[in-house]
Amino acid sequence: MSTQLPLDPKLLEILVCPVTRGPLRYDREKAELISDEASLAYPIRDGIPIMLPGEARKLEP
Repeated sequence: MSTQLPLDPKLLEILVCPVTRGPLRYDREKAELISDEASLAYPIRDGIPIMLPGEARKLEP
């Protein structure tokens, strides 16, 4: 069972999309980090961002 833990704001400041090296935005409701430039959503599991492109969800345009 996965527990949603809050994401450390300082961590969000230093994380970038591994595909584009661009900024990410935090979607607390879906527990994801969103790369608008790459149209990918990286999951956050147990408070840990999973920054692997193969684990990311492709966003609809």
